Amino acid sequence: MLETNARQATSENYPPFNLERLADDRYRITLAVAGFARDDIEIVAQQNLLVIKGKKEDVTEDRAFLHLGIANRSFERRFELADFVRVDDARLNDGLLTIDLLREVPEAMKPKTIAIKSGAPLQVIKEDSVAA
Repeated sequence: MLETNARQATSENYPPFNLERLADDRYRITLAVAGFARDDIEIVAQQNLLVIKGKKEDVTEDRAFLHLGIANRSFERRFELADFVRVDDARLNDGLLTIDLLREVPEAMKPKTIAIKSGAPLQVIKEDSVAA
């Protein structure tokens, strides 16, 4: 689902991000959030949805820029998560926000190999014949 989300997000690409598969059940989202402090960013994980918001005050009003090429605006980025995927860790370092995801399928939901035995099938005893 993360990959599908990334392919569809072509119209708005701020902030830019990477998606990585670290292992079979581990993933990482890395967002380039230069200029944002930890207090400027909010990460909310809900069922099957991860929302990352960055709030930045507009500081360009009292400054005269000759060229303004560094994006410094608020953002909201949403990622649809597959079932049983949870946020494991989030860190901000050198302008990169990394969010580690872990897929934990409950034991009851994991596929099980069924042993095949030899011999005739077990006989089913009907309750009516037991009571008589």
